[in-house]
Amino acid sequence: MSATGAGDAGQDGHEGVARRRRPRRENENPPIWIGYGRIVKQFRERLGITRQELGDAVGYSKDQVASIELGRRPAKEAFTTAAERVLGTQGALAALQDEVDLAKLPIFFQDFAQLEADAVSRFSYDPLLVPGLLQTEAYARAVFEGQCPPMSADEVEQNVEARLARQRLLGREPLIELSFIIGDTALLNVIGGDAAMAEQRRRLVDVVQQRNMEIQVMRQTNCFHPGLNGPFVLLETDGNRRFGYIESQGLGRVASGVRTVGTLALRYGKLRSHALNCEESALFIRRLLGER
Repeated sequence: MSATGAGDAGQDGHEGVARRRRPRRENENPPIWIGYGRIVKQFRERLGITRQELGDAVGYSKDQVASIELGRRPAKEAFTTAAERVLGTQGALAALQDEVDLAKLPIFFQDFAQLEADAVSRFSYDPLLVPGLLQTEAYARAVFEGQCPPMSADEVEQNVEARLARQRLLGREPLIELSFIIGDTALLNVIGGDAAMAEQRRRLVDVVQQRNMEIQVMRQTNCFHPGLNGPFVLLETDGNRRFGYIESQGLGRVASGVRTVGTLALRYGKLRSHALNCEESALFIRRLLGER
């Protein structure tokens, strides 16, 4: 994976989004994990308890606690909640959890994830895979386990955790306006086995019941349409700024140029007119589940 595009000038001459932190090498432990771990260690030693004793109290092994304290592994929300109670950190760890989760994401994606967290609307087109915000745990795990080159077991778990943590966006208050156009290939291709794919389709049927959510299915056509150029995301932040995001083969780029974002918005409008409407899309997915 590589951090490309964000912050670079695009071909249309407009600037990208400047990075908010010093770029980190892929093999470095994120500074936020290291800082979090030091706080855990400081509070633990202040109480005069060992790593084993802390681990016993929060349901972790001594080695797992050591890895968190040394910044080698990120803390899950469950660890943070338990450690807050045992160590009496008064919210010091909980305040860092979002940043800890953000650092689990691929470096190239983190700029966009920060923008996404502040969005008031988010529209995406995904022709080949179910979008990450709608993926079940089993589907997401199958996607990461299928990466080339292969991820380690820890990398798979961290990526799955990060993907599921991002899904808090779906129910965030105030509600964000969400629109997903999903290619029928993404719904027909069986990822993770029949049971996992059935669960994934069921999740799509369920989440579309939320009043801030729309899902449209793009069927294969016999003509050219703008979606054949690939997936993309459009979002608008609370400050009425609009951004685009394009990702392929482990490379991602955030676009902020007026012309680029405007072109993506025009293409999205075209895609909506080509896709099945929301009712037809729900019926299509239900039929894949064997329902009417």
